[in-house]
Amino acid sequence: MYVILVYDIDETRVNRVLKTCRKYLVWVQRSVFEGEITEGRLELLRAELGKIMRDQDYVVIYRMENRKGVKREILGRVTDPDSNVI
Repeated sequence: MYVILVYDIDETRVNRVLKTCRKYLVWVQRSVFEGEITEGRLELLRAELGKIMRDQDYVVIYRMENRKGVKREILGRVTDPDSNVI
């Protein structure tokens, strides 16, 4: 499946959330990630985020069956979505 994940996390925990999400998805822009992921890996991601998050934190995961139905439009400066690939 294809997912888009966005978050609003307290700045004291944002680096931990960033590192966790980068293990599973592609970092697109500040608090936005996207990519193909299996149901099992998505569950692992949710569990890891659950250990970091507190009451005031917020994560939204948009799920799509595949990327074919997703149209992406970028306004402004474009960053390389693959820049975190080693």
